[in-house]
Amino acid sequence: MTWQKITAEMSEATKTPGMAQVFWMPIQTRTEMLTTGLRSILGIKVFGPSLEGIQRVGISIERALADLPDTRSVFAERATGGYFLDFTANREAAARYGLRVEDVNQIVETAIGGNTIGAAVEGRERYPISVRYSRDFRDNIDALKRVLVATPGGEQVPISLLADIRYRTGPPDIRTENGQLVSYVSVDITNRDINSYVEAASRRISERVQFPPGYYVEWAGQFQYLQAAEKRLAILVPFTLLIIFVLIYLGTRSVTKTFIVLLAVPLSLVGAFWLLYLLGYNMSVAVWIGLIALAGLDAETGIVMLLYLDLSWERFRAEGRMNSLSDLNACVREGAVQRIRPKMMAVCAILFGLLPIMWSSDYQAGADVMKRIAAPMIGGIITSAVLNLLVYPVIYVMWRQRHLPKLREA
Repeated sequence: MTWQKITAEMSEATKTPGMAQVFWMPIQTRTEMLTTGLRSILGIKVFGPSLEGIQRVGISIERALADLPDTRSVFAERATGGYFLDFTANREAAARYGLRVEDVNQIVETAIGGNTIGAAVEGRERYPISVRYSRDFRDNIDALKRVLVATPGGEQVPISLLADIRYRTGPPDIRTENGQLVSYVSVDITNRDINSYVEAASRRISERVQFPPGYYVEWAGQFQYLQAAEKRLAILVPFTLLIIFVLIYLGTRSVTKTFIVLLAVPLSLVGAFWLLYLLGYNMSVAVWIGLIALAGLDAETGIVMLLYLDLSWERFRAEGRMNSLSDLNACVREGAVQRIRPKMMAVCAILFGLLPIMWSSDYQAGADVMKRIAAPMIGGIITSAVLNLLVYPVIYVMWRQRHLPKLREA
């Protein structure tokens, strides 16, 4: 049973109203919470000037995305859903009994929360000693109203005469970002790629959610990492290809040969994308790393293929056998045939090193990332090996046949 099926069954069996269904490793949940403030793969930050407003917008987004395909769970935080017991001191009543507001607050703090009055010492260990009223005197609001407060005159006055005690609703947590109030909507998805899901969810939100003036949303979570990675890859991928181009040119001293070697890159991408499609893998940072590594492997095998063809060309020229197109075809055929065994050896060495990664279980930590790195390399090296043996000789003949008239004239 795959990890996706297990999580789908667990999500269906443990679905709880008001809770986001997130299936991660505990350490991953902790690190994501510390870096993004979210416990899910994706999140939506709702910004606005009031807590009630961002809560209404968040609930609207929750309802809009609840039935969106590939949404495992979506939950909007309730910015004003807290339930609190408020003590509001009556300054005039406290003054009549010679008490300050601080005195009343001290009694409340000691009665409910507890007050540290000392520490117990046991060798090098220190244990704080806290005192507070027993549960019978603080388990309900009526009992708290009967808590007695000692006045400077020696009287015992019920705290209900000195403070207003009642239950109230309020924000359990107030967040601010960029100078504005913010609330989170946690979104967890199935195995769909993040980019396409965010595009579909953004369209759904724009169609079904009305934003009052001053309210807006931003996507957070793994989507932020993906955007940052795409910006880096937009620089790294061309820079990597440029380095490969320069290294090949330094080895061949020919721009034409360099482009012939680099032709292996698009040939290998055919197999890479086909295998990714068959395995159901989405484009991710791990896949891009595998594609970059594949470009290096293609350059290596392409140079060896070109080396054998050049050696065959030079030998035919030295022997005076390069006089016609048939001689060129025989030259290229001989060079390509000599390349089959080392080509297969190189491909098998790479495959035997990468295939064990694909056999690893999805339950092993890091296996999902390693598979997405290895998959494009495996698919690409197979099609590169086949197409190089078929396409390289044809391109080499098309390039070298331009030199045949010059040979005849010489």
